[in-house]
Amino acid sequence: MVLVGYARCSTDEQDLTAQRERLRELGVPDDRMYLDHGLTGTNRNRPGLDQALAAVRTGDTLVVPKLDRLARSVPDARSIGDDLAGRGIKLSLGGQVYDPTDPMGKMFFNILATFAEFEVDLLRLRTREGMAVARAKGRLRGRQPKLSTKQQTELRRMHASGEYSITDLAELFSISRPTVYRTLRSNS
Repeated sequence: MVLVGYARCSTDEQDLTAQRERLRELGVPDDRMYLDHGLTGTNRNRPGLDQALAAVRTGDTLVVPKLDRLARSVPDARSIGDDLAGRGIKLSLGGQVYDPTDPMGKMFFNILATFAEFEVDLLRLRTREGMAVARAKGRLRGRQPKLSTKQQTELRRMHASGEYSITDLAELFSISRPTVYRTLRSNS
C-alpha cells in the first residue's frame, strides 16, 4: 500500500507548510505529495490534484489533511470519492479512512462535504455583503484605469495628430492595444 498526499491553498499569500507537515505526520513521503498553490477548491482544474489522482493505484490511499482541501462542493467531493472507490483506492481525510461501502463512513463523508460547501457559500455571502457596504460608503471603486487622466488626454492628443499608430501608442504608454482603444472610446 502506497500513501499519496494532496494539499491545496487558495491564494498565493497562503502557505502549505502546515498541510505538508500534517501529511508527513500521516506517513506520506515528500516525493509522494502533490500540491496546488493559489487555486480554489471550487476550481476543478487543479494540476496537483490531477497528478495525485493519476499517481494512486488500486490498493493505494490518497491522503488529504481535510476534506475541504480536496473539494469545496458536495458533487465534486462525491465525484472524487466515487472515482477513488471505483478504482479500489482508499481516501484518508486527516487520518480517518473513508469507506464508501460502510453506511456510517458514507454518511460521515457526505456530512463533511456538506460543511465544506457551506463554508464556501458563507465566504461568498460575506464577501458580497462586504462589497455592498464598501460600495455604499463609496470605498469600492472597481479596477483603476491603467492611465492617469493626463496620460489619457495625451494619448488622445497624440492619436488625433495622426502621427502615431495604435501599436505605437501601446508601446509608448506600456499598455495593451485594447486599452488604447478603450481610452480613445471613453470621454472622446
